[in-house]
Amino acid sequence: MGLMEVENGASAGGDDVDADIIAKTCLLGGFSEANETRSILSSLPEVHGDQRTTEHVTQRFLVIMNGYQEQPHLLDPHLEWMMNMMLEYVRREDCPPSLLHLSFKFLYIICKVRSYKIFMQILPHEVSDVEPVLQMISRQDPKDLETWETRYMLLLWLSMTCLIPFDLSRLDGYLMSTGGKKEDLVMNRILAIAKSYLVVTDSPRDAASCLEQKRLSESTEAMLRKLNVKLIQRLGLTFLKPRLAAWRYQRGSRSLVANLSMSLQSSSGAAQTPQDSDEQEEDYDIPEELEAVIELLLIGLKDKETIVRWSAAKGIGRVTGRLPKELADEVVGSLLDCLSFQETDSAWHGGCLALAELGRRGLLLPSRLKDVVPLIVKSLTYDEKRGACSVGSNVRDAACYVCWSFARAYEPKELEPFVSQIASTLLITTVFDRNINCRRAASAAFQENVGRQGTFPHGIDIVTAADYFAVGNLNNCYLNISVFIAGFPEYTKCMIDHLTAMKINHWDCAIRELATKALHNLTPQAPDYMATTVLPQLLKMAGDTDLHSRHGAILACGEITHALYKVALQTNRYSYSGDFKRRVFKIKLMIILFFFFTVCSLIEKLSLSKLPLKNDPVLMRVLCAQAAVVSALSALCEGYYQDETDVLVSQYTEGLKSPQILTRCGSARALGCLPKVMIHNKLSQILEGLEQMCTITQKEGSFTEARRDAFYAVTFCVVRVCAKAGVCAHGRPDSVLCSENAAEVFGVLLSCLNDYTMSSRGDVGAWVREAAMTSLMELSILMQCVPHASVSRVKPLMCCLAQQAAEKIDRYRAHAIKVFLRLLHSTDPAIPHIPHREELLHIFPAETVASLNWKAPSEAFKYITQLLGLPEYQYHTLLGLSVSVGGITESTVHFSSQSLFDFLKGIQGDSETLGQFGDTLLRIFRDSLHNDRVSVPLLKMLNQLLNNSCFEIFTTQENHQFCVDILDLCKEFKKSKDISKLSACVSVFCGLIQFQGKVRKRVLSQLLLLLCHPFPVIRKTTANQMYEMLLTYDDIIDAEILEDVMTCLSDTNCDLAIVRTHRNQLCDWLEVPRPQLVAKVTVYHY
Repeated sequence: MGLMEVENGASAGGDDVDADIIAKTCLLGGFSEANETRSILSSLPEVHGDQRTTEHVTQRFLVIMNGYQEQPHLLDPHLEWMMNMMLEYVRREDCPPSLLHLSFKFLYIICKVRSYKIFMQILPHEVSDVEPVLQMISRQDPKDLETWETRYMLLLWLSMTCLIPFDLSRLDGYLMSTGGKKEDLVMNRILAIAKSYLVVTDSPRDAASCLEQKRLSESTEAMLRKLNVKLIQRLGLTFLKPRLAAWRYQRGSRSLVANLSMSLQSSSGAAQTPQDSDEQEEDYDIPEELEAVIELLLIGLKDKETIVRWSAAKGIGRVTGRLPKELADEVVGSLLDCLSFQETDSAWHGGCLALAELGRRGLLLPSRLKDVVPLIVKSLTYDEKRGACSVGSNVRDAACYVCWSFARAYEPKELEPFVSQIASTLLITTVFDRNINCRRAASAAFQENVGRQGTFPHGIDIVTAADYFAVGNLNNCYLNISVFIAGFPEYTKCMIDHLTAMKINHWDCAIRELATKALHNLTPQAPDYMATTVLPQLLKMAGDTDLHSRHGAILACGEITHALYKVALQTNRYSYSGDFKRRVFKIKLMIILFFFFTVCSLIEKLSLSKLPLKNDPVLMRVLCAQAAVVSALSALCEGYYQDETDVLVSQYTEGLKSPQILTRCGSARALGCLPKVMIHNKLSQILEGLEQMCTITQKEGSFTEARRDAFYAVTFCVVRVCAKAGVCAHGRPDSVLCSENAAEVFGVLLSCLNDYTMSSRGDVGAWVREAAMTSLMELSILMQCVPHASVSRVKPLMCCLAQQAAEKIDRYRAHAIKVFLRLLHSTDPAIPHIPHREELLHIFPAETVASLNWKAPSEAFKYITQLLGLPEYQYHTLLGLSVSVGGITESTVHFSSQSLFDFLKGIQGDSETLGQFGDTLLRIFRDSLHNDRVSVPLLKMLNQLLNNSCFEIFTTQENHQFCVDILDLCKEFKKSKDISKLSACVSVFCGLIQFQGKVRKRVLSQLLLLLCHPFPVIRKTTANQMYEMLLTYDDIIDAEILEDVMTCLSDTNCDLAIVRTHRNQLCDWLEVPRPQLVAKVTVYHY
């Protein structure tokens, strides 16, 4: 026999259950406790010595701060003054340790609520703060478990002070202590502190990691290596006489006047030829040390840091400019060794930079161009795969710089033999490089060559089309600019060959797909070359072991075949050879198991190309894999299987009954992809199978994601079937959508709008609802020629759309509004029987709603809440708003509740309208009593409405029926074991206390029952909210006993027996009957 508490004979108990504590949502307008917080912080110097008072103050501060966990941004305007008050205490020279630790504890509480990333930004970080913070943290004991908040905040503070824009070595000053012992450097002290706290096991370790992330320990080796290279090159220059090499190549003069005078003397404009070095150069020995200098500079070209390589390249240029011709040529030969495939990408980059420097200085003679240009051409397309990506963009960028420098360094006649190679490779990089910087660098280099050399074919036209801004868009480069450039015969084949050799097998799937589309577009430029050379190469690549090559080759085969078919239609020239068909057949079986989606694209393109593949056994196997080949099925059936309709439709309708949910989804999608001629006379059979599958899946409780796919398939394919089969009011239900089957189809889709299936991934039913809304919109337009079909369907559809438009997920809310407005503003055809059409057109004028961002809660809800004023839409709109206002997303809660409050403020003076709103709210409450998706947010919304005095007109009447009904409905949850629901009920009860009459005593009785709830968190929540309630409403209890009641509610004792004693005392003070303890009789059966 046990004891339980009852009220008026009703049980208030419940079994124990393990339940997660779910934080409740609140909507606050600002930091309302600012004054109380200021007084608490001001009292710290007086209370820090009293442990009991300190605990009380700390607990109160925690309660205040925890109230802003969901809206921490409200604290932002107050963070600085709170922080300054506490830092003022800790900066005092006579600050006691207890006050210091208490201050940092309060700082940590604020930091935890607002997040350390935000809070640490306002911490002071002046130069004068570094040493005091270092001293304070040095005095802390890492093993003291009571003061870890102090160490945590000091480490955060130290990490901010390290960001001062000065070298920390300037803070060292005179490091001699009073005892004559030299102190450690500031940097060393900070590093030692960071290392010591990285090995602890408490929270300061996280702050220490934040300190380490400030890159204090980042090595300066790269800068040292750069300075080392600079020093070496300057030492090398001291071994050589300061002079300009007489053998260097010179193009013109730096002086404009000199250039003009030279052009008058000679129209040829030839460059000055280097004179004999034996005559011009003085005979002097080169020190042996210079060889070591050059060797170190060559090593610097291979450094892993760009700044070191760039410095070494400039050093190579400076030193080479003072060397004799023979030795300079040896340096060039060493540079060319850097551009070998045995070297790393760093060596290639450094080599290109050095060559560009030599060319710019005239130290790379034209005789060497035949060796240099082929390597530069390779560098322009350098791409070395590393794991899942590649390296080489810096090499390609440097190669573009080389081409740019060559254009300025050499006369046109010197580069004329290499124009074809340089121009074509630069254009390939311009349009096909994955990196935007490389594309723009190549475009600039090409433009420089066009302007200064004047020998690049069609240079002006190409520069105009492929300028700096045009090459910024990768899709535009592959699909448009490449076609324009390939229109010039000089560049056609090289571009096709590059795509085939390097982009079809690229590691990035997007590049492979773009390359295949580019080949499709380039096929009309060279159809013979594509058919006789490229396509056979791709067929071989389709059997390659590399998956990237195989994937790209298959896609390219389909694209080129389709493009050749288009060319054949225009020229009537092409036919498919037996060898080509045999190769296609050979690769099909091998690839079909690995690349379902790729094969789908191939089959679609081959079908559109009318390739004779009918009755091929491999394709028949593909027909059984419906889910993977839906995208290709329509073209395949229309091209080959129109005479086998019965077999295919029967096969797919049988698949709808399969126990495998994926087979059902694939079959449904396949039915939606069938061509119109195959649907004729089979529509009833298809619709019956789809409706049956929908009914079956609704009864299944498992396979949530598969059920979502099935519903999506139904909503997607039904409208496709109806759109293809057509609509006729008096037609045959076997062939068209008519008055006999329209209602069934519409009903199936409308039922999908109530799919709120939840899984570990969230509201997966939203995908079903989105597809259903699109399908219903299209179906509503199709059904306008069916008499009376829309009379009974438009109203529930518009109401359901209004509900979806008021819900919390931005994407689906915006989609619902767009469908709603599409039906409302539709004129061709116009949708009849829309309830309150004129009012809706006033709320949603066409010229205004088109420019709004419906995904933004700030713009959407102020329009949606106006539907509450239309009786036909009030229920569904308020149902959707309940989920939004009582949700957890901050922006959605804020703007939806604000819009709702604005609407209710406008009807406060109309008791009849407000009464209708209250009745609608009660009806939703009753309908959703056992639906947690709605009931919990509805309680939270109701709490906000009560706190904002939205029903103030009702509170003046005693025992108003609205309050009585709300109380009775909330009492239905008293046996619930859901923490969030019980907490929401407590909040609602505290809001109902403002109503007058006997109902107030009933509310107090419920609250007092919850004070002894089996769940401690509910007891604590009830006590806290009752405490706040009694402070807010001062007419509940006499002022003489108010202090005693508050003290009783503040008791933190968790013993249920003691709590029950206190509760009974509260009942006496509040003049509420004590709950009676009755025996719970256990019946034993023998």
